[in-house]
Amino acid sequence: MTIQLNDMSLLKTQAFVNGEWTDGDNAETFAVTNPATGEHLADVASVGAAETRRAIAAAEVAMQDWKARPAAERAKFLRRWYELVMENQQDLAKLMTLEQGKVLAESVGEVAYGASFIEWFAEEARRVYGDVLALPQTDRRGVVIKQPVGVVAAITPWNFPNAMITRKVAPALAVGCAIVLKPASETPLSALALVELANRAGLPAGLFSVLPGSNAREIGAEMTGNPTVKKVTFTGSTPVGKILMAQCAQTVKRTSMELGGNAPVIIFDDADIDQAITGALISKFRNAGQTCICANRILVQDGIYDAFMAKFVAAVQAFQIGNGMDSASTHGPVITAKAARDIDAIVKSAVEQGAKVVLGGQIDEQGECFYQPTILTNVDTQMRVFREEIFGPVAPVFKFSTEAEAIAMANDTEFGLASYIYTRDIGRVWRVSEGIEYGMVGVNEVAISADVIPFGGVKESGQGREGSKYGLDDYLETKYICMGGLHS
Repeated sequence: MTIQLNDMSLLKTQAFVNGEWTDGDNAETFAVTNPATGEHLADVASVGAAETRRAIAAAEVAMQDWKARPAAERAKFLRRWYELVMENQQDLAKLMTLEQGKVLAESVGEVAYGASFIEWFAEEARRVYGDVLALPQTDRRGVVIKQPVGVVAAITPWNFPNAMITRKVAPALAVGCAIVLKPASETPLSALALVELANRAGLPAGLFSVLPGSNAREIGAEMTGNPTVKKVTFTGSTPVGKILMAQCAQTVKRTSMELGGNAPVIIFDDADIDQAITGALISKFRNAGQTCICANRILVQDGIYDAFMAKFVAAVQAFQIGNGMDSASTHGPVITAKAARDIDAIVKSAVEQGAKVVLGGQIDEQGECFYQPTILTNVDTQMRVFREEIFGPVAPVFKFSTEAEAIAMANDTEFGLASYIYTRDIGRVWRVSEGIEYGMVGVNEVAISADVIPFGGVKESGQGREGSKYGLDDYLETKYICMGGLHS
C-alpha cells in the first residue's frame, strides 16, 4: 500500500548516522509490513556492526561540545523537538498504527505520552544539582557534582515505538550525553520519523543516531562491546536483557533494564466492582495485551467472583477487533503471526491442564495476526498463563480467599514490574501495597504511567527508573571533589 501522510518527508527508510541519512554499507534492506493486513509498507535500510561503530564514534565527538553547552540551551532544543512532535501528532500516529497495529486512538495518545517525556526532561535539564559536604577537617570542603555518563546505546521495543524512545533519548540529551538507538525491526518508521523531527529542531550532527537493522545481535554486540559506550539502556524481554547485561559486564558498563512483567490485578470483596472491571479491561486488553505492565493475572476474591465474571464477560463480548485504521475497531492485531501462535500455545496448554475457555480462545478468522479476546477460568498457579508473560489479549481469572493468599499469589513470580489492587479498605491498601514485590502499584487505578512517575521494576523485571526526577540519575555519574588548603 501507499502510505499517505500530511508531511510525506516524515516517511524515512534510511538509517540516520552522524547527521546524515544513509543506506547500509551492504545496501541491505528489510521489509516493514502492516500486521492487520499483511501489506508491505516499506523497505528500510539494514545496518550492521560497522555502521554502529561509526555512529558511536560520531557520538563521542558530538558529545564533547554538547555537554559543555549551558543546560538552558539543551533545554531549548528539547522544547523545540517536543513542539514539532506535537505539531505532527497525527502523522506520527498513523505511521505507528500502520506498522504496529494498535488502534489509531491509542497511537494518537502514545505520541502525546511520548512527547511528554521530551517536555519533562527539557524542564529537568536545568535541575541537575550537587552538594557541598561538611568534612571532618576544617581546612577542606567536599563537593559533589553530577556529570553525563557518556555515550549511551539504546535498544527499544515494538509495542510502544514512540514513547519507549523518547523516555530514553530525552533524559540522555538533557544532561549532556549523546545516544545511538537501535529500534525494533518491526517498527522502525516511528523511530526514523522522530529523529527527522529532532533534526529539524536543530540536532547537532552525531548526537543522536538511529540504526535500523534486521540483525539485532550484530548491532547489540557492537553496542555492548564497544568501550566508547558507557551505558546501555534496554526495554524488552528478560532473557534478552540478561544477555545484554552479561555482555556489558565485559567493559563494566552502566545498564538500565525495563524487562518482562507478570502484573496481577487483585480485586477484593470490598472493591467497587464496576471500577475494578473497567480497570481490568483497560489494563488487560490495551494494545491487544501487548504491554509490559498489562494485567497478566486477574485475582478475584471469592465473595465477588461470580458477579465479577458475569460483568467482565459481557464487557469483553462487546469488543470489536479489526484494522487499527478502522474507527469501528476497539482493538487491533498482535504484532506478528508468530506472536499470535505463541499466545495460542499458552492458551492450549492451559486448556490441556483443565482451564475453561469462557470466551475466545483462538486465532481469529480476520487474519493470522488477530487473536480473539479471551477469558479463561478454572486456572491454577502451575499453568503457563500464571507463570509466563502472555503478551496478548488473554485474561486468566483466578480465585482467592484471603488477603495473605492474594499477596502470596501476586509474589509467586520472578517478575516485579507493575501491580494493581482494588479495595476500599485503607489499611489493606497499605498492607498489600507494601507486601507485594513490585516497582509500581496502582490502587484503584491502572493508568499509572506518566512523565512525572519513576517507571521501573524489581526482581527480574529490571533495574533503574525512567521518567520523573529520578529518570536523570541513570544518565549521570556522581563525582566527589575534595577542596583542600582552605586555611591561609
